[in-house]
Amino acid sequence: MKKIINDPATVVAESLRGLAVAHADLLRVRDDPALVVRADAPVPGKVAVISGGGSGHEPLHGGFVGPGMLDAAVPGAVFTSPTPDAVQAALAETTGPAGALLIVKNYTGDVLNFETAAELAAVDDLDVRSVVIDDDVAVKDSTFTAGRRGVGGTVLLEKLTGAAAARGDTLDAVEALARKVIGQVRSIGVALTAPTVPHVGQPSFDLGPDEIEFGIGIHGEPGRERIPAEPADALLARMVEAVASDLPFAAGDRVLLFTNSMGATPQLELYLAHGIAERLLAERGIVVERRLVGPYITSLEMQGISLTLLKLDDELTQLWDAPVRTPALRWGI
Repeated sequence: MKKIINDPATVVAESLRGLAVAHADLLRVRDDPALVVRADAPVPGKVAVISGGGSGHEPLHGGFVGPGMLDAAVPGAVFTSPTPDAVQAALAETTGPAGALLIVKNYTGDVLNFETAAELAAVDDLDVRSVVIDDDVAVKDSTFTAGRRGVGGTVLLEKLTGAAAARGDTLDAVEALARKVIGQVRSIGVALTAPTVPHVGQPSFDLGPDEIEFGIGIHGEPGRERIPAEPADALLARMVEAVASDLPFAAGDRVLLFTNSMGATPQLELYLAHGIAERLLAERGIVVERRLVGPYITSLEMQGISLTLLKLDDELTQLWDAPVRTPALRWGI
């Protein structure tokens, strides 16, 4: 294992210290429990939007803390859910009478720990709601989660709900928007290589030199099938078909297309893939109105990409375009 770290046991804490130094104008970081919080939190009268999960998927979630997106992110150890007390600490630092929305990816540990924290918050008279995102079309069930997994759609959900909270929406309205987005977003990912978790020290799974995992999860969980490597045109056709046929998306639909690097796929290949995906969607009559391309929800150094489609309407488009200022996503401010 070759990584730029000192000790696998301290890799998350040291990384968070670096995040705090690099973006002191946007956020502050706590060590125990580990938290990333908006520098100006709590924001009076505003619904707090909080998310989190195991580390190793950066910039998700800490990289999305700032005006127009998250009020706090709760990082666990690498690929490990944060504990309920850490989520409670995030609520304590960000949440006032307007309440808070917890955005939870559909993994068993995340769902259990975030919902436990929400129940405990009710004891303290905080109005806390939670939504679970499950946009991965690759699986119905897996050994890592109950039902579809939460993957690339999480980034879009955090942006859109953060924008709604920033414009002053009530907690009821922000929660309703989140459930609408979850119902309209679908994703699929592929892996060319495996990630290596620092404290494990070896790749999470074996993949032959001519094989790819189609439908991979963000922790290296099994995908839909293992297939021979194929040219980009054929692979993207397979991915677009999997996502577009699921909702299903139809001719005339307006969408946001998010093409994501799983961590080690270079931009040369990422933009190549995005261009093919846009062409294939155009052939279906699906109109790509907004785009996001880059490494936004990763799996350490895994090679691969994911595609996410979100059905847009005027409200979602306006919220996507609304100003945002975070370490990893910013425009309009």
